[in-house]
Amino acid sequence: MPQPPRSERLSSVEHGWCLRANTLCARRGALRYFATVSRLGDGLFWYALMALLVAADGVDGLRASLHLALTGLAALILYKALKRWTRRPRPFASDLRIRAWVAPLDEFSFPSGHTLHAVAFSVVAVAHYPALAWLLVPFAASVAVSRVVLGLHYPSDVLAATGIGGALGTASLWLADIGGLPA
Repeated sequence: MPQPPRSERLSSVEHGWCLRANTLCARRGALRYFATVSRLGDGLFWYALMALLVAADGVDGLRASLHLALTGLAALILYKALKRWTRRPRPFASDLRIRAWVAPLDEFSFPSGHTLHAVAFSVVAVAHYPALAWLLVPFAASVAVSRVVLGLHYPSDVLAATGIGGALGTASLWLADIGGLPA
């Protein structure tokens, strides 16, 4: 009997990961953690970080916050365009065994906007303030994992968003350097 095409096998493996990860939220503590991280990743964490940078570091904090805001705007435009173009259904919409443990912000799955923003913001913020890496790297990773565990994204949505967010954050640093702004 011939094997299904490679793309179908990969899709099946990824779907299995979604099912297994989604069961973690049956544990109350896990659900609370991932739902909280996801909610903070809606923007609250990043807005608070920008305000804190301005309060703690004055003009340099304002410059870094402006860089974060412009990178966030670029990330928003890019992720919305990709969602409209790909129109990939979310895991919970494709399989009734997968539960959406929190309400999604939009209809489509690819790419994960939360992850894209978390990675892009982390790249930029850590370039301005390397001492924040201990906080931002685990937070961004938690945001990424939360999206799969909560039933809102496939692992490939999160992996692609990680790459896109990393590239976007790096490009914004390069552009800021080209434009004479401190990175």
